[in-house]
Amino acid sequence: MSFIKAPSNRELPTSHMEKRIELEKRGKSPEEVNELNLDNCKSTMIVGLTDEFVNLVNLSLINVGLTTLKGFPKLPNLKKLELSDNRISGQLNLLSGSPDLTHLNLSANKIKDMATLEPLREFVHLKSLDLFNNEVTNTEGYKEKVFELLPNLKYLDGYDKDENEMVESDEDGFNGNEEEEDEDDEEYSSDEVGLSAIYDSNLEEEDDEEYEANGEGEEDEDIEEEEEEEVDESKAEPKGKKRKLDDSGAASEE
Repeated sequence: MSFIKAPSNRELPTSHMEKRIELEKRGKSPEEVNELNLDNCKSTMIVGLTDEFVNLVNLSLINVGLTTLKGFPKLPNLKKLELSDNRISGQLNLLSGSPDLTHLNLSANKIKDMATLEPLREFVHLKSLDLFNNEVTNTEGYKEKVFELLPNLKYLDGYDKDENEMVESDEDGFNGNEEEEDEDDEEYSSDEVGLSAIYDSNLEEEDDEEYEANGEGEEDEDIEEEEEEEVDESKAEPKGKKRKLDDSGAASEE
């Protein structure tokens, strides 16, 4: 009796998610990657994303088709996790390997009740949680219960306890790169000021030179115009006298 040999792992086809991860790495090693966008790479579970991505800060898995969080790796530096538009109904405890999460988007999933949210108690740094378009939002006293469950939470579905909308500065602060961006902005602004000062100084010098040149040119033009006017007047005087003679001659003839 002959047996068909099962293909080894190397012979198995690479999944869409694994291919996308390799593409998004851009030749970097996993520990060098800070951000991964895996939106729309269809997969029902996490494949190819491993514990090696220890410095990952932002991870987006929007509209992937996930039905489970099984296989979600330990990502100790993860701050922002986008899981909207999937079919996740539970297993939020599998995110425990990312204790520093500040932003979690689970909108448009299959979360039905408050009990499913209980594992989120462990995320003491969580500031923004989005559960919009989940069945759980129809629970009586939903917002009050969530804020009670997560006392450190600042925004739920984009609004705080007082129904104030999340401000842009707070939203940007959840991306994990705020300090690096601020440093880059400071360096850029200092360089920009230095270059601006030099540029303005050069412009002033050019303006002064142009003004002097234009001033001399205007004086020359004024002198030429005065000389031309004098010449015209000298030519005009005889003509005036001739007209008078003609007038007197005409008068004498009359």
